[in-house]
Amino acid sequence: MKKKSEGRLAIVWLALIQGVLASGAVEVKPSINPAVVGDSVTLSLSPLTNLRSGSWAVGESLILTWVGDQQAVFPAHSGRASVNVLTGALALNSVTVADSGVYVLQSSNPELKAAASIAVFEPISNVTLRANRTQLVELSSSAVFTCSVSSGSSLSFLWMNASAELQRRDGVQLTDGNATLTIANVTRHDRGPFRCRAFNPVSHGTSDRVNLTISYGPDHMALTVNGQNTTSFDAGSNLTVLCSALSHPPAQLRWAFRGQLVNTTGPLLQRFNVVEEQSGPYSCLAFNNHTGMNSSITARIEIAKTSSRSEQQAINVMLLPLLLLVELLSLLPEKL
Repeated sequence: MKKKSEGRLAIVWLALIQGVLASGAVEVKPSINPAVVGDSVTLSLSPLTNLRSGSWAVGESLILTWVGDQQAVFPAHSGRASVNVLTGALALNSVTVADSGVYVLQSSNPELKAAASIAVFEPISNVTLRANRTQLVELSSSAVFTCSVSSGSSLSFLWMNASAELQRRDGVQLTDGNATLTIANVTRHDRGPFRCRAFNPVSHGTSDRVNLTISYGPDHMALTVNGQNTTSFDAGSNLTVLCSALSHPPAQLRWAFRGQLVNTTGPLLQRFNVVEEQSGPYSCLAFNNHTGMNSSITARIEIAKTSSRSEQQAINVMLLPLLLLVELLSLLPEKL
């Protein structure tokens, strides 16, 4: 009676197990996922299950089949795939990117079907950044960067300007799977340094820096006289007029007085012991031979007229009799 009960219990447990397997409760778990090219990957069942026969396939391509302790590996995986004939675990050696896919296990004894996907990636090496050219002119040139790798699969790209991620804006375009960066009509703020970062789930790499030389200006010109904001001075003063302009490369500077060029170049114009006749408009002219652009700024400087020494002496002579009279009156007796 006891043996019959144990037999019935075993049958019930077997039915339950087969029901669980058929319901898909068994999972296939890869030992590594994602995997790197050259890795060995084992696809095992969880929970552990005893299988007496079955087959493994990736997509619609059979890898191997087995019955009992006999297994047959199909040519595409010959020497690289084997199965544990007791547990149904599939071992793949020296995997390649082509081994990525959905792996399906089917068994009729007991009946079950389970699947899992694995992804295999080639590590990234030698990330290289190239620019179509590095000498550009502001608002009239475009920069095109290309990021490439010597090896690596399923690549993603991130672009950096200086130490921050490149901000998307008008004129900035990413193409070729983000491997190509185009900046249309560069500005002086697009000098870089630029870098690209390539990555996939198993590795990453960053390129060397590339800098751009952007020619711009001249613009934002300014004039100061003797380091002051005022432009009115007394006759006899010494004047130092300073001209500045934003420009790369530095602008060539020339000077003009009342619309006529003077024999002075560079940022400084100096005048000593100025006179009233030197009042008028002073202009600084800037030219950048890389951009072909020019700009100018003008300030009117007024020289105030002051009395000469001879004029002052004449005034003093005229006042002398009056001063003598005052002095004499102060000496007379009070009764008079």
